[in-house]
Amino acid sequence: MTTSSKLAPPDMAPPGGNDLAGQLAGFLREHNDELIEFRRDIHAHPEIAFSEHRTTEKIAERLTDAGLTPRLLSRGTGLWVDLGEASGPTVALRADIDALPMEDEKDVPYRSTNPEACHACGHDVHTAVVLGAGLFLASQADAGALPGRVRLIFQPAEEVAGGALEVMRDGGLNEVDRIFALHCDPRIDVGQIGLRTGPITGSCDHIQIQVSGPGGHTARPHLTVDLVYALSKIITELPAALSRRVDPRSSLSLVWGQITAGSAFNTIPDVGTAQGTIRSLDENAWHQAPDLVKALLDSVAGAYGVDAELNYKRGTPPTVNEGTSIQMLHDAIDQILGEGAAVPTPQSLGGEDFSWYVESVPGALARLGTRSPGAIDEVDIHRPQFDVDERAIGYGLKVMAATALTALWGAESR
Repeated sequence: MTTSSKLAPPDMAPPGGNDLAGQLAGFLREHNDELIEFRRDIHAHPEIAFSEHRTTEKIAERLTDAGLTPRLLSRGTGLWVDLGEASGPTVALRADIDALPMEDEKDVPYRSTNPEACHACGHDVHTAVVLGAGLFLASQADAGALPGRVRLIFQPAEEVAGGALEVMRDGGLNEVDRIFALHCDPRIDVGQIGLRTGPITGSCDHIQIQVSGPGGHTARPHLTVDLVYALSKIITELPAALSRRVDPRSSLSLVWGQITAGSAFNTIPDVGTAQGTIRSLDENAWHQAPDLVKALLDSVAGAYGVDAELNYKRGTPPTVNEGTSIQMLHDAIDQILGEGAAVPTPQSLGGEDFSWYVESVPGALARLGTRSPGAIDEVDIHRPQFDVDERAIGYGLKVMAATALTALWGAESR
């Protein structure tokens, strides 16, 4: 860990002193039910990437009621809002607001009412956490206890890895000195926060391969190109070859999700496709992957006489947590939730477009525990039964608010 960065130092203490834990507890007593209801309302009305119009409207309405002036993103969904004084440092807190395109299979009163849309990744929780932290910090700003500015970013389209870039194109990261986010983790008990310095997520790219040949009768494969056989070789040999061409520690992984070829049992087709994801734990391997995949594909396809076309769609690089930002999170957690609430967490191969923010400014993504202690069944994210222990909202709010103050007071004291 790097040098600690505490909350307000004694000679710079905000009005009311350093009893931040007490202030946060009082705020939660007043607003906890409201935030849970806000989360449930969003959960019941999920909207997928770049369609989050109602969600955006609800967030903007609550921020406006608090006397703030939200700024809508140019594409029409998502927003950000500033609170505090622009003359000091600026710390951003980010929430993602989109849902996944799947049915909600839970039997709860707040089950999704929108077909093929479900908050199965916890973005509704992230939204409620950052909204609550922002309302608390706005009250701190009104009391003159915010030594700088906090920017709340409610980002669309994280699930398609485009929302962060949309925020950045619209200037949402301009003048931001540091940025933080939380992500739900059902492997961690509620009341605990998972921290990791360095890479915490993997990269995630989408590839599509189309192979083509003359086709023909299955009785005479020697007179044509056996395209299905060639495609089967590509889908088995390409992942194996790829794993042997990079450092094993990078965990460069190609996994197929969809394979299509042919329409009749006795006909060799003339076209076939395979789609999948390429994931890596290492940023250097992520940069090398497109050229490496293309070279290996050409080699394998050439051996079986088919033409192969690669469509390689960049997703996101690994999210790399900066050490000082992690220390700020750790200090805030220790002081607000107590020692032992911060727990180590492993790197995941899952993609997260928060990575684009931390490529531009220092920052960190932490894991928000959402599992009820002692729970036997564990439902992972991206499953239609996913739900959370809603006490996580209060813990997340405390951590985000305290971390923002830790970062602001730390910048002021340097």
